[in-house]
Amino acid sequence: MIRLTLIEARELAESILLHNGFNLAHAQAVAATVMAGERDGCASHGLYRILGCVNSLRAGKVSADAEPRVIDQAPSIVRVDAGGGFSQLAFQAGLPLLTEKTRANGIAALAINHCVHFSALWVEIEQLTGTGLVALACNPSHAWVAPAGGHLPLFGTNPIAFGWPRGGQEPFVFDFATSAIARGDIELHRRAGKAIPEGWGVDGQGHPSNDASVVLDSGAMLTFGGHKGSALAAMVELIAGPLIGDLTSAESLAYDAGSKSSPYHGELIIALDPRRFLGDATQEHLARAEALFQGIEGQGARLPSQRRYESRARSLVEGVQVPEALYRDLQALLD
Repeated sequence: MIRLTLIEARELAESILLHNGFNLAHAQAVAATVMAGERDGCASHGLYRILGCVNSLRAGKVSADAEPRVIDQAPSIVRVDAGGGFSQLAFQAGLPLLTEKTRANGIAALAINHCVHFSALWVEIEQLTGTGLVALACNPSHAWVAPAGGHLPLFGTNPIAFGWPRGGQEPFVFDFATSAIARGDIELHRRAGKAIPEGWGVDGQGHPSNDASVVLDSGAMLTFGGHKGSALAAMVELIAGPLIGDLTSAESLAYDAGSKSSPYHGELIIALDPRRFLGDATQEHLARAEALFQGIEGQGARLPSQRRYESRARSLVEGVQVPEALYRDLQALLD
C-alpha cells in the first residue's frame, strides 16, 4: 500500500486530469470528488475512478472543457446543460440558483442534463445539508443490473441519496445503489483477483456467479432486496430519465457503444427548506428529528454514514492508503 496525504491524493488526481487534457475547472471539480471518496474510506469511488475518467476522454465520451449552461426553467426548477462534461462542474454551476429557489419556494429541483457521471452522490448532498437544506438525489447509469425475476441487464446501479441537516454535527446522509453493491466494488474485486459474494450478480444464463469478470462482462448485477430494489431502480430510471428529458440506463449503454466509458445521462436533485415548511416552529420539529436519531443510536444501531465520518476524521490525520498496483496505473497516466 502507498500512503498519501489528502492533499497529495487530490494533487495526484488533478495533475493526471490536466496532463490528459481536461481544463482546470473540470480537473479541480473531479479531483475534489475522488479525494472525498478516498478520504471517507470509499475506495470504489476514490482515485480508482480517475482511470475511468481518462478512458472516457480518450474514447471521446466526455468533454474536457465543456462550460455548463444554467437555465431558469420554472419558479422551482433549475436546469443545467452539462454539455457532455462531468456532472461535478454542472452541479457547481446550478447550486446557487437551486439554493435561491429552495429558499424562496420551500422546495426546488435541479435537473442536470447531458452529463457524464461516475461519482457518489453524498458529496453533492452534503453541500446542500451544509446550508440547512434537506436533499434528495438520484441518477441512472449504464444498463448493468437485471430486474427482479429477470437476468438481462436493464437498470443501472441507480443510486439514491438523502440528506438531513443536524445543526452543529454531521448530517444524516445515506447514499446507496439500488443494486446489491456498487459496480466499482465488483471492479475492485476483479482487480484484486477475489471472488465476489453470492447475491451480487449472475452469469449470462441467470445462474449465480462468484466470478467478478463473468458478472461484469457477460452477466448482470442484481438489485438489493429483490423486487423492492427493482421497483426503486425503475423509479430512478423514470424520474431522472424521461421526466427530465434525459437517457435511461439502457440508452446510456447504447450511447457508450462498447467503449466502457463512464455513463452518460442526467441527474435529479430535489432540495427542501425546513424553515419554509415550518416557519417559527422549525427548531421545535428539528428537535423531534433528533429524538429519532437518538432512538436509533440508543439501542446500539448506527446511523448511515457513521463509518464514513469516522474514516474522514482518521484520514484528516493519517492520510489514505492506495494499493500499489493502482498507484502504478495512476502514475502511468502521467507518462
